[in-house]
Amino acid sequence: MQHQVPSTPVTGSDGVPSQPSAQGREAVESEAKPDPAAPRRRTGPAAALRTPSALNAALLLVAAVLWLWALPGIDFRSIEEFGLLDRFPLTFYAALVVLTCGFVLTLRRAGTAPLWPATYCAAMLVALKAPPAILYDTVRYAWASKHDAIISRLLTEGTVHPGRELSGGMSAYDQWPGFFSLDAALVRAFGVDAAASFINWAPVALGLLTVPVLILVYRTFSDDWRLVWTGVWIFQLANWVGQDYLSPQGFSYLLYLTVFAVVVRHFVLPGSAGALRDRSALDPAAASVPPPTTTRQRAVAVLFLVPVIATINASHQLTPVMLCASLFALCLTRRYRNLGLLATTGLIMLAWNLTMGRELFLDTLGTLREKAGDLLGNSRPGFAGDPTGPGPELVGSANVLMVLAVGGLAAAAVLLRRKLARSALPLVLAAAAPLPMFAVNDYGGEMIFRVYLFGLPGAAFFAAAALVPATGAASRAARIARRTAAVALPVTLVALLAGFLPSYYGKEGMHYAPPGETALTRRAFDQAPEGALVLAATGAFADSYYRYDHYERWFFTEQEVDENLRMLKDPAGYLAGGIPAGRPAYVILTPTQGEAVIGEGYLPEGGFDTLRDALKSSPLFAVVEEGPYGLVLRYRPTTGG
Repeated sequence: MQHQVPSTPVTGSDGVPSQPSAQGREAVESEAKPDPAAPRRRTGPAAALRTPSALNAALLLVAAVLWLWALPGIDFRSIEEFGLLDRFPLTFYAALVVLTCGFVLTLRRAGTAPLWPATYCAAMLVALKAPPAILYDTVRYAWASKHDAIISRLLTEGTVHPGRELSGGMSAYDQWPGFFSLDAALVRAFGVDAAASFINWAPVALGLLTVPVLILVYRTFSDDWRLVWTGVWIFQLANWVGQDYLSPQGFSYLLYLTVFAVVVRHFVLPGSAGALRDRSALDPAAASVPPPTTTRQRAVAVLFLVPVIATINASHQLTPVMLCASLFALCLTRRYRNLGLLATTGLIMLAWNLTMGRELFLDTLGTLREKAGDLLGNSRPGFAGDPTGPGPELVGSANVLMVLAVGGLAAAAVLLRRKLARSALPLVLAAAAPLPMFAVNDYGGEMIFRVYLFGLPGAAFFAAAALVPATGAASRAARIARRTAAVALPVTLVALLAGFLPSYYGKEGMHYAPPGETALTRRAFDQAPEGALVLAATGAFADSYYRYDHYERWFFTEQEVDENLRMLKDPAGYLAGGIPAGRPAYVILTPTQGEAVIGEGYLPEGGFDTLRDALKSSPLFAVVEEGPYGLVLRYRPTTGG
């Protein structure tokens, strides 16, 4: 008689595997004996090299060698109109393609060997965003240098002055000082002179910290590790908006995702899941709904979240609004109707806005009459006009295509995988929650980028769901979907990679300034007397806010294009007309500004050269310093003209 041995252990009522009978043990022992006729399984180094892990390690090693080989060949000191795109060697692009192929291969065993896709995700993040941190000898990105100036001032003065008026809206940074206080503490802890010592590593650090939080969110809604890791990968490639530098937005965004992860995992109301508790009603890739929590447990969780929410409010103006919008959207579902948490979050935001941030908050309320309801105007990028030149135009096209690609894939998954969309409804709502912000304000022309950023976690998850079909289904349509995905997944990931690179590095000419340019800028500020008016074409250049509490600034092209065209007819007379009588004034013009005003569409092509030549030749301005890194002029009103 042949005994049937179960393939999985049978558990008793206490969850401990039950012991087999004597006959069962004999059958197990007999099946455990080797069959002399069966082919022997090869062991040793040769066999180990043919394992999936060996292939994963080999591809990772090849990518690392190619990337390290490419680094010295990145000619970042002679950036032209295409940014770093035509400065990256072919070996750099090859390394990224090898990483993509290796990641796709790791998905075959993502459930049993999740360490490999995790390693590839970290490697891709480093490969994409670490080159500036390794190579650049100055701070990348003008806004990062601005934040370095704020941190340096905080270290010097040791306190903030929320009621003090500073030109250029700089008072707001004293009213939301949480992030800068943390960075000042890091500067002290690291024993460095300024945040500039580590500032270029912020995109890598924030990216690595974001990955585990995203995993927590995605695992809440899916048991399929392939889907989870693909969602993380797409998020990294689609996160091109440049808000991951050392900034209050990047820091607050990480905290926002942390709050969201805690809510979707630990704030499920009892009896609210309904049919979602039935496994047969779920998509094969969907995870079971987290266990419900009692009112007391949720109240305790709120107490733990209050410091995080308070830190968000102390660091950034917009993120608390987005957090309230997401929590409100979750309340539309019976599963996450936590009005107490929403009320607590709203009260913390209101309390901060009416105390520390009162001045800017009231000014913002005053603009609502003008901005509210202007959907078209509020959704426009913060450019005065259309970017000119092949490089900026390529960047604009890549931005649009990336949004359409991620949004289109996500929408397709929501429509085609309705069971998954039903169980992961909180992610659908979180992706849509920021959209009403278009009806409120333009946030200085950046609302479109912030809406995209806060909707990205949900959109990336469903974009991955469109590329990673569920396993287990045996229908003909399911087999076709799996075969299609085998080709569509790597092709789409390579296409997203191709879209990320111009979106992130296509305007590097306005993000990198050589040391000579930053030195010229600092000399110009140091030579200007206290309280002088400093003019520049735009604020998008390194150290534009150096010693910002000692001078006033006028970035004179950051206005409507029609006004700039009028200014170009007589630049010297136009600027002289805006300088107060008796006020010492200086003009700083650098190559980075020339890249920025063209890339952002403030001036037509050739307009910056026209501006510089006109001011240099005008008797109203005297040359203080001129060289390859820029031009510094002093206003001299006593000279006739």
